[in-house]
Formats: sequence, C-alpha cells, structure tokens
Amino acid sequence: MREKLLLIPGPSPVHPRIIHSLAQPTVSHVGPEMVEELGQALENLKRIVFCEKGEAFLIAGAGTLAMEMAILNTLASGEKALILSQGYFGNRMAEICRSFGLDHDLLESPWGTAVLPDELDRRLMNNDYKVVVATHVDTATGTCAPVHEYAEILKKQEAIFILDGVCATGGIEERMDDWGIDVVLTAAQKCFGVPPGLAVLVLSERALAKRKAMPRIPAYYSDLLRWLPIMKDPTKYFSTPCVNEVRAFYESTLIILEEGLEERFGRHSRTARALRSGLEALGFTFFTQKEFLAATLSVVNYPPGVEDKRFRSSYYESGVVVAGGLAETAGRVFRMGHMGNLSSSQVYFALDALEQTLKTIGYGFEQGSGRRAARAILGD
Repeated sequence: MREKLLLIPGPSPVHPRIIHSLAQPTVSHVGPEMVEELGQALENLKRIVFCEKGEAFLIAGAGTLAMEMAILNTLASGEKALILSQGYFGNRMAEICRSFGLDHDLLESPWGTAVLPDELDRRLMNNDYKVVVATHVDTATGTCAPVHEYAEILKKQEAIFILDGVCATGGIEERMDDWGIDVVLTAAQKCFGVPPGLAVLVLSERALAKRKAMPRIPAYYSDLLRWLPIMKDPTKYFSTPCVNEVRAFYESTLIILEEGLEERFGRHSRTARALRSGLEALGFTFFTQKEFLAATLSVVNYPPGVEDKRFRSSYYESGVVVAGGLAETAGRVFRMGHMGNLSSSQVYFALDALEQTLKTIGYGFEQGSGRRAARAILGD
C-alpha cells in the first residue's frame, strides 16, 4: 500500500531518524544504552518546556494516562480543582475527576473559543481551588488557550497549575519556570513525532512537593512516587518501560533541540499560516475563531456541496489522511494536524492532493491557487 501523509491531530508523520531508532534491537530495560538515553531524554524534555529544577517522567501509556497521573498526583481528597475547558479534552479531565470522586468545577467556553483570562480571574475570587487545569490546544476544536495570561493570574494564587500540552508541547512555547506552570503533561505522538505509546509529564519542584505531602493517592501504576526512583536511576525497577519507544523519544528530543526551540515554534506558526492560506484560496473557512487558532491543528469547515465522508475518502485516495469532526462538529468539519517534523514539501503535497480531491468530487476552484498561497508564506 502506498504510504499516506498522516495529517490527523496525531499521530503525526514520523521522521526517518525516529523510525531508525524504533528499528534498533531491543536492549535491556536496565542496560547501559537505556540508562543513558532515558536520562538524556528526560533532561532534553525539561529543556523543551523550560524547566530547570523539576522532574520529568516517561511512562508507557497514552496521553490520557498522563492526564490521569497529573490530577491524581496533585489533587488530594477533600480539595477542589477548577478545569478550564474549550472542548472535548477539557471535558475529559472532568470525567477523570468524576471517575475518582475528586471534587471539581468545570468552566467551559463555547467550542471554537477559549475561556478568557477575566473569566478565570472572576471564578478564583470566590473559590478556594487547589488545582487549576487548562488544555493548551484542544484537538476537537483547534482552540489555543491564552496559557501565559492564565499563568499570570494564577501567580497570585497557591493553586497548582496543570497544563495539558498534548497537542502543543514541542511545537508551541510553554515556559514552565518563567510562567509558573507546575505540570506539563503530553504524549509522544503529536509535536514530538514519535508513534503513540508514551505518557509524558514534567513536574515543578512545587508540584512534586505536593505529591510527597499527600499520604496516599487512589493509584498504583499512576503513582509518580513509584516512578521517581526509576527516572533518577533507570537501573532500578518498578515496571518494565517500553524500551524502543523511549529510545525513539530520545531521538525526537535531539531533532527538536538541533532545530532550536525558537526556530521550531516559528516553523509551526509559518506552516499553519501557509496551510490555512492554501485552504482559504481553495474556498475553505475555519471553525475556530481567528484569535484562538493553534499553530498545530486546523479545524476546517466544509463549503456548501462538499460531503464529509466522500471528501475524506477521496483525500485518502489522493495520499493524505485527515480526521473527521468530534461530537457537535461531526460531519461539518475535517481536522488537519500540522505539527511535529512536517516539511515544506509535505505541505505542498497536501495542497496538491487537496486540489486533486476537489477535482474528483466536482468542486470548483482555481487550479494551483492553494500551492501559490502557501508558497507566498513559506517562500521555498
């Protein structure tokens, strides 16, 4: 089968260097190769989120596991959390809280927008929240939250600030120390460009101290204090890590740091603008309000006459995989990821394939307009 360009909201395309890492023979989970590369991966991860003194964790599992671990290890029984939601995955954090009987309030925005800083400020005035959770980019709505502004407000509070960076970390700036973020949680398959399989967390010293002050939590595998000795010394054993995945993640951090963080954040922004310019030239519009557009993902409205399943099936045959809408957006939009190690040539391929798709389904457009619009931004 001809390889397809994977432009869903994750997994993202996997760089050949990362594929090569995955293809290496499996080594001992306590052997010297694993000890070296896990240790370096953790240090590199902290650099990527601008955290100097905190602790990083790489654990076999999905981003949902990282969400669960973040809340269970910082919210004690009898305390209350505030969850800021701009879509499907903010609501998922509330579901996790309900599953464990953890007290919480949910502050939601309409889909396509984010909770505004003033709304957060007002909610904090009359409530004693010990944890505040925000999703940086919700993969259902394409909404990028004003995280830095949230953090500035929370500096006046004692609450632990948890940031769900699943669709942002490694592609959009997240400065833990400077901004005052206590936990960044993410997963391997989005901006890091590694196949799914790792739950990824970084905790500040304050967040880790909070966990140590909690006598127990309703978890075993998800208890970060069981994993902490292994992260400090991978020759110790708690539960067998996914060796090849960790080594691939290490390679991904090298790729990120070799590119340079500011350069990588800038490239994500340019790629997003180029793809959106190409899509607009072909007659598409966007579900997310302009001020909340994310650099990692676009949620694209269908123009009149374009049917969801036929469009995505034809686009697949043209060589590109995109995702359908979730919940209230199902059938109305497609979701296009543009994160990780996506190249300019892949952007142009995606737009050329889109024109072929539109031609196949009989939708009128100006031939070549998508590529021209993108080239005006990418310039190569």
